[in-house]
Amino acid sequence: MVLIPPPSFTPTMVWTPQRSVEKCNEIITAPGALHELETAVFWLEHSELHYDKQYIVYENERFTFGQMREKTLRAAAMLRESYNIGKGDKVGLCSRNYIEYLVAFWACHILGGVSVMLNAWLPQESLEFCITHTDCKILILDPERADVLENSIPQLVQANSMTGVLVFRPQEGKGFWKGILSWDQATAEYHNTDLSEFVQEELGIVPEDNATVYFTSGTTGRPKGVLSTQRQYLTNAFNVLIGTMRNILRKGESLDQPIPDEPQKGFLISVPFFHVTGTTSQGLLATMKGIKIVLIRKWSVHEAVRLIKAENIAIAGGVPSMVNELVDMGGLNLDSLNFGGAPSSILLVQNVKSSLPNTILSQGYGMTETNSVAVSITGADCELRPGSTGLPTPVNDLLIMDPHTLKEVPRGSVGEVWIRGINVMEGYWKDSEATERVMTSDKWLRSGDLGYIDKEGFLFIKDRLKDIIIRGGENIDSVSVENAVYAHPNVLEAAAIGVPDKKLGELVAVVVSLKPNCGKVTEEEVIAVARKTLPRFAVPVMVILQKEPLGEYFADVAVYIINRPAELTPSGKIIKTKLRVQARDQWLKRGGENVKKARL
Repeated sequence: MVLIPPPSFTPTMVWTPQRSVEKCNEIITAPGALHELETAVFWLEHSELHYDKQYIVYENERFTFGQMREKTLRAAAMLRESYNIGKGDKVGLCSRNYIEYLVAFWACHILGGVSVMLNAWLPQESLEFCITHTDCKILILDPERADVLENSIPQLVQANSMTGVLVFRPQEGKGFWKGILSWDQATAEYHNTDLSEFVQEELGIVPEDNATVYFTSGTTGRPKGVLSTQRQYLTNAFNVLIGTMRNILRKGESLDQPIPDEPQKGFLISVPFFHVTGTTSQGLLATMKGIKIVLIRKWSVHEAVRLIKAENIAIAGGVPSMVNELVDMGGLNLDSLNFGGAPSSILLVQNVKSSLPNTILSQGYGMTETNSVAVSITGADCELRPGSTGLPTPVNDLLIMDPHTLKEVPRGSVGEVWIRGINVMEGYWKDSEATERVMTSDKWLRSGDLGYIDKEGFLFIKDRLKDIIIRGGENIDSVSVENAVYAHPNVLEAAAIGVPDKKLGELVAVVVSLKPNCGKVTEEEVIAVARKTLPRFAVPVMVILQKEPLGEYFADVAVYIINRPAELTPSGKIIKTKLRVQARDQWLKRGGENVKKARL
C-alpha cells in the first residue's frame, strides 16, 4: 500500500522526552504497580475506598459511592433470591444510560454473573437474536426497549428459560408491559435485608471466569457476541490510564505526585454503556479513581457545556464529532479531552491547542475484541504525531502483517494490525469459526485495520480491511445495510460504502445495480425500504442507482460511462475500492452537507 502523506502540520512546541518509552513501561509495570492487581471484587473495593464521594449524577439525581454500594448489594440480593442468578448466568442489559444500568451491572458482577451488554439501538429482530444467542437468564430493559420487545417476551422467556424480565423507570414510558415487572418494585422488598453477607462471603470468582459479552458487527451481517473473562475485561480499567502515565513520565515528572485538596472532579460520559468505551474506558476508570460520573440523556453540545460548568467536569470526550463540537464552543476548563471510536481529523490537535490551551488531548485505539484500549497517545506525543493512534500498552504487543502472506512486513510498511495481550477477548460466543478467522493459535487478534509502525514504535492507522462503516462511533456492517436494500424487489446488487462527514466521520451510502427491465426506481424508494429494518444511524443518506453491474461504474452519470470489469474476491465478493471512489465523488458533487440535511 502506498502511503498518502497527511496534510502539512507544524507542531507548536518542541518536545524532548525525558524518558524513553521502554523506561516508562518499566516504571508502570514495576512490582506493586497497576497491572499486578487482579480482583473480581473491583466494585466492592473501590466503592468502599471512595465511600463518601459522589459517584453518579443524572439530571436531578445524585448518589455517593456508598449509596450506590448499598443499591448494588440490594439488587444482587434481589437477583439471587428472586431470579436465581448466580455465577456464570447471563444477565441481559438493554437500556440507555441510566443510574440503574450501573446498579444492575455491578449487581450482576457481585454474583459472578456475566453481563450481556445488548446494543439498545438495534432493531427488534437483531435484539431478539442477541438475547437468544447468548442464553440470557434474565432481561433488564428501559421503557423504550420494553415497547420494542413486549410482544416477543413470551417467546424469549420460553426459548431461554428466563426467570424474569424487568424494566427500569416504567414511569418514563407507558407504565406497564405484559410479562415485564418494575425494577424498583423488585428491589423494594429487599430494603431491610442484611447485605453484609455479600461483602463477607467468598464469591469464588477467579480471573479466568467469564465476565462480559459485548456485541460487534461482522461480515456475516449478524452481531457477534464478544466474550471476555474477568482478567481480560478488568485489565482495561488500568490500560486507559497508560497514556496519561506515559505523558507524565516522558515529561520527566514522577507518578507519585500528591493529590491536590480540591473539589471532586467529574467525568462526562456521553457514550452508551453497551459500548466498551462507555463502561471500560470511562465507567471503570471513574470508579477506580473516585471521579464523579455525570450522565447526559442525549448528546447536545449545549447541554454538555452546561454540565461541564455545573458539575466541575475535568474529563470529557467520546467520538471525534463530540470533541470537535466541544472545541468549537471554547472557554471550557477541562483537564482532558479523550476520543476514539471513529476516524479523526489530523487538525483536531491544532484546534484543541488554540481553543482549549490548558486541555490535554488523548486518543485511544482498540476495539470491542480488545475490551477498548490497546494503543493510546496523550499530550505532547499526540501533538507531535497527530496522525498516530499511539503506543501499545505494556500488556499489548503489535505486529504489522501482510494480510495475504501472513508474514510480518518491514518497519514503516503498511499491513494488517495484529494485537496480542491479556485484554484480548476469549472469543466470539458460540461462534468458533468466526473466532478462528480473527484469532491465531498463539492468540494474535487480526484487527482488520491497515496501518504501520514508525521507527519509535508509534502506530498509524491508514485504512480498514473490513467493510465496516464507522458513523459517530457506531460500527455499521455493510452486509446488514446491503441486506436491507435487497428487500427492494428491483435491486440486483448492492454495495454499502462510507462517505466522508466532518461531524460523524462517515455516513452510509449504497451503490445499487438494478434488475434488467425493472422500470423506474427512485433513490427515495430504496432508502424508504432500508429504513424499515435498519437502525436510524445505519440508514443510507445516498443511493446511487445504475443499470450496469457494480464492476462498471459511472464517472459522470450525465456525460459518459467508464466500463470496468467486475473485481471480485475468490469468494465472489465485490471489491469496493473503485466503488468508494465513485460514491465519494458523487457525494462531493451533490454537495454532501446539503444531501445530509435533507436526509437526516
